[in-house]
This record gives sequence, C-alpha cells and structure tokens, in this order.
Amino acid sequence: MPDRLDFQQLSSGLRRMGWIRFWSQLVLGTVVLGVLVFAAIGGSTVRDAARSVGLGTGISLTTLAFVVLLFSLWQSWLVVRTGRAIDSAARPSRGETARRIKRSLLADLIGLVLALLGYQALAGPLFIQAASQTPGVQVDNLPITATEIVVVLGNAQALFAHLIGLCCSLWLLQRVYRTN
Repeated sequence: MPDRLDFQQLSSGLRRMGWIRFWSQLVLGTVVLGVLVFAAIGGSTVRDAARSVGLGTGISLTTLAFVVLLFSLWQSWLVVRTGRAIDSAARPSRGETARRIKRSLLADLIGLVLALLGYQALAGPLFIQAASQTPGVQVDNLPITATEIVVVLGNAQALFAHLIGLCCSLWLLQRVYRTN
C-alpha cells in the first residue's frame, strides 16, 4: 500500500509534466495554426493545381494533425486535473489514470503519423520543383515560394508538438506504473 508521500510525488509529477506538455503543445499548435491560416489566406499554391501536385494533400494532412493536436491538448488538461485529484480524497484508480494517459499517447501517435505523411506529401513536390530548376538560369515555371517553405516548417512544428506529447505520455506512464 503506497503511503501519502508517494501519492504527493505522483500528483506533483503528473501536474508538472501535464503543464509542460500542455504549454509546449499550445505554443507549437499556435504556430501551426498561424501557418495554416497564412497558407489558406496568403498563398495561392493550393489553388494552382499545375504548380502544387502534392501540397494540397500535405496541407490537408497537416490540418488533420493539428486537429489531433487539439484533442491532445484537451488530454493534457485532463492529465493535470487527474494529478490534482490524486492528491485529494477522491483519488482515481491507477487503471483510470493509466487509461487517460494511454488515450493521450494514442492521440500523439496518430498525430505523428498524420504529420509524417503530410511531411512526405509536402517534401516530394518541393523536391521535384527544386530538381527541375537549372542553377544560374531564371526559371519562371516552377519557382519555390516562401509559402511552400513555411507550410513545411509548420508541419515540422506539428511533428515536434506530437513528439513532445509522446515523450511526456511515456514518462507519465512510467511514473504511474513505477514500483518503489
């Protein structure tokens, strides 16, 4: 039977890691949202089908990864609340706590897969555009625009946000199942 100090340490660890995960994913998610809005409003690359073969698919997958990131943010908030509840009299069970953390782990895995697929869909057309350009010659047909590069960077932010969430979830699971 764990003593009160073990519950306090677990509670503190869950809250601390939950807040780290929440705020880091929130900041990176804000960057991703800004990039997606910039691509939708400022860029005409998706509308020009001849120019951007896979960029529309890449942006769509990045948007799906962002939606999963929103769910992951909500799960982070629930982990913080669970950490608070562990230190109270109405403490959740180990299984209930682990299920909550596993749900956030699964969300981050799905987000990672979507962001990786989006990255591949974004990098492929950009490589084709770069490979078709001749060094030192003015090319008017397929120049790489800043919007296309910014979209790839936004996708990298979504990848990083899900990676942070995955690492935090694994650490939290280790904390919940650790035996002294």
